[in-house]
Amino acid sequence: MKNILVKILALCLILAGLNAKGATVDTALTYSAAMHKTIKATVILPADYSKNKKFPTVYLLHGYSGSYADWPHNVPNIKNLADQYDVIIVCADGNYSSWYVDSPVDPAWKYETYVSSELVKYIDAHYSTIKDRSERAITGLSMGGHGALFLAFRHQDVFGACGSMSGGVDLRPFADNWDIAKRLGKLSDYPDRWAAYSVINLTNLLKPGALAITFDCGSDDFFFKVNNDLHQKLLDEKIPHDFTSRPGGHTWQYWGNSINYQMLFFSRFFNKIK
Repeated sequence: MKNILVKILALCLILAGLNAKGATVDTALTYSAAMHKTIKATVILPADYSKNKKFPTVYLLHGYSGSYADWPHNVPNIKNLADQYDVIIVCADGNYSSWYVDSPVDPAWKYETYVSSELVKYIDAHYSTIKDRSERAITGLSMGGHGALFLAFRHQDVFGACGSMSGGVDLRPFADNWDIAKRLGKLSDYPDRWAAYSVINLTNLLKPGALAITFDCGSDDFFFKVNNDLHQKLLDEKIPHDFTSRPGGHTWQYWGNSINYQMLFFSRFFNKIK
């Protein structure tokens, strides 16, 4: 009799697991009028997603040479984070080397316009989102870390919170890397342009407390110095922010850990926890 009860209990647990709901992953086909093309995005919906409920949104940007599929593939735990914090996560595509800017060199690359305007409008029109900056955040890794802060600083009417993981927040020390010159022209020809497109030189756009900011970088990362420089500049300008450095390099292992802290930061922002 005891063995039968154990087997029945085990069967019930298996059936409960099969019926348990979890986050769902959708692939959205968005259209960019600015670039005249269709662009994919991954949309992760929390388990209790419903048209009858409105949700905050976190936009998640990939790094150089990546795509919209990078985050779900390399950090599948983000589905659990969507459930845990009851948010919609949108993994945007910034092409392999857009740096999330509207290129002054090549008008075919307008990823600032796409992510900050066209994609946000598409997501708000097709999913049950809270359509307000106070419920919208953006973060990313490496190139995407630059992109997230760049877009949030320049579009504070769109994003209320922002983050960066190992972000290239000052482009100028890396003039020969990662196709940046293809988007901006050569540093030697356009030094003022490179300065203007670097996050570290956009702090003049910030007012204390107007934008919730969190960023981090591994102590072994080649972007550590520029991130620490940004931290020091924000301190000097008395702009509230969270900055963290942990052991680690420019790796998915680091970012897979970092996203947990960033999502907690955004959840506290959405829930107005001081």
